[in-house]
Amino acid sequence: MRYPDLRALLLFGALRALLLCGALVGTHGAWAVQPDEMLADANLEARARALSRELRCMVCQNQSIDDSEASLAHDLRVLVRERLSAGDTDQQVLDYLVERYGQFVLLEPRLEWQTALLWLTPFVVLAGGAIALVIGARRRDRPAIDVDAMLSPTEQARLEQVLKSTEE
Repeated sequence: MRYPDLRALLLFGALRALLLCGALVGTHGAWAVQPDEMLADANLEARARALSRELRCMVCQNQSIDDSEASLAHDLRVLVRERLSAGDTDQQVLDYLVERYGQFVLLEPRLEWQTALLWLTPFVVLAGGAIALVIGARRRDRPAIDVDAMLSPTEQARLEQVLKSTEE
C-alpha cells in the first residue's frame, strides 16, 4: 500500500484553507446587500453602506442591516438609499430612523438621559472594582494583631502554662 507524501498533503490542506478564507473575506459584508438595492452613484452608495453598518436589524438585533438578510433589513436599506437620493444628510437619515423606530435602531445609541444607564454602567462597574481592590490592599497591609499586648500578665502566664502542657 502506498501512502501519499505528507508534505504534499499538508500543502494541499493549507491551500484549501487559504482559498476558503479568501472566499469568505472577499464576500464579507456583501452577503445581504442585493445588487438591485445598490445606487448608481458610488459616493451615495458608500454613504448608504456606512449608514447601514450603524443601524441595527430589528429582527436579528445583533446584526447591522448591512449584514442581515431579514426582509425588514432589506426595507431599511432601501429606505436609507431613498432618503440619501432625496438629498438628506447622513444625520438627517439617522434622525428620521430614530424618530420612526426609536434609539434601538442604532447599534451605538446616543448618549441621552434615556440611555445614560447604558453608557455609565461600565464606568460604575470599573470604579467599584477599583474601590474593592484598594480596600483589599489596605486590609492586607494591616499589621497582625499582637495577642501578647492584649493579654494581662495573669493571662499571659496561663497561656504559657497551657502551651507548655501541650508540648509535653
